[in-house]
Amino acid sequence: MYPVRRLCKMLEVHPSGFYAWCLQPESARAKEDKRLLGHIKQSWLESGAVYGYRKVSDDLRELGERCGINRVHRLMRSAGIRSQTGYSKRKWKSGGPPSIVAPNLLQRQFDVEEPNRVWVTDITYIRTYEGWLYLTVVLDLFSRQVIGWSMGARIDTDLAMNALLMAVWRRRPESTVMVHSDQGSQFSSYDWRDFLKEHNLEASMSRRGNCHDNAVAESFFQLLKRERIKRKTYATREDARQDIFDYIEMFYNPKRRHGGNERLSPVEYEKRYFQRLKGV
Repeated sequence: MYPVRRLCKMLEVHPSGFYAWCLQPESARAKEDKRLLGHIKQSWLESGAVYGYRKVSDDLRELGERCGINRVHRLMRSAGIRSQTGYSKRKWKSGGPPSIVAPNLLQRQFDVEEPNRVWVTDITYIRTYEGWLYLTVVLDLFSRQVIGWSMGARIDTDLAMNALLMAVWRRRPESTVMVHSDQGSQFSSYDWRDFLKEHNLEASMSRRGNCHDNAVAESFFQLLKRERIKRKTYATREDARQDIFDYIEMFYNPKRRHGGNERLSPVEYEKRYFQRLKGV
C-alpha cells in the first residue's frame, strides 16, 4: 500500500480530500503569521533568548509592525519560544541593625528623577573551574544603567573601589551623589570612606542582613545570573569576564528593556531624558 494511502487510512480521510488539502494555498492570516514569526525569532535571539512576549512586542512596534501583544504571545507559544526564567524568589529579611559607619539615607526610595543623584553598589560571585570570580557593579538608580564595574579573583576593597572609580570617571558628577551599599567590609574600610569624601560622594548603608534595602543591585545580579550565567560553569575567569562584559556593555545597558524605564533600555532612557531637557 502506498504511504499516502496508509496515512489516509490512519487519519480516516479519503485520499482525494488529502490531495485537495495539500493543494490548498495558505490563508493570508497564516502567511502574515509566518512573516511575523520571523521578526519575533530575530528579536528573541538578539536578546540572547531572554525576552518574553511583552518585550518582543515592543521590538515589533519599533519596527513599525501593527501586531497585538496577544498575537505575539500566541505565535511564541506555538513556536515553543519563551522567556528565560529561573531562580526562586529570594526571602527578604524584614529587619536588621543599622550601620555604625553610615546611616541608611536611601530608605528604599528607589525612584529617582534625575541621573547622578543616587548610585547603588554591591558584590556577587561567579563560579569558574579556576575558582570564584568576584563582580562589583555600580548602578545609577535613575535609569538602572551599570555605570561602573570591576571583576577580580579577590573580594577586597580594591575590587569595590575600581568599580566606583569607573563610575566617577564615566559620569563626572557636578553635585553630591549618594552611594548606597550594604555593610560589607569593602564598603566600610577607611580607603572607601576617604575616596567618597574626596569625590563629593555621600555614603548610605543598608541594615545588616537586609538585602531588600539594596534591592535594585540585587535585582541586577538576579537578571545577570538568570539571563546569562544560569547553568554555566566557565572554564577560566577570563571566559567569565568576557561573557559578563558582553552582557553588561553589549546587551544590558544599550538594549535590554526595563518596565520602569517606559520599556526602554537604560542608555535610551537617559538619552531621551537629556533630549527633553534640551527641548525645554
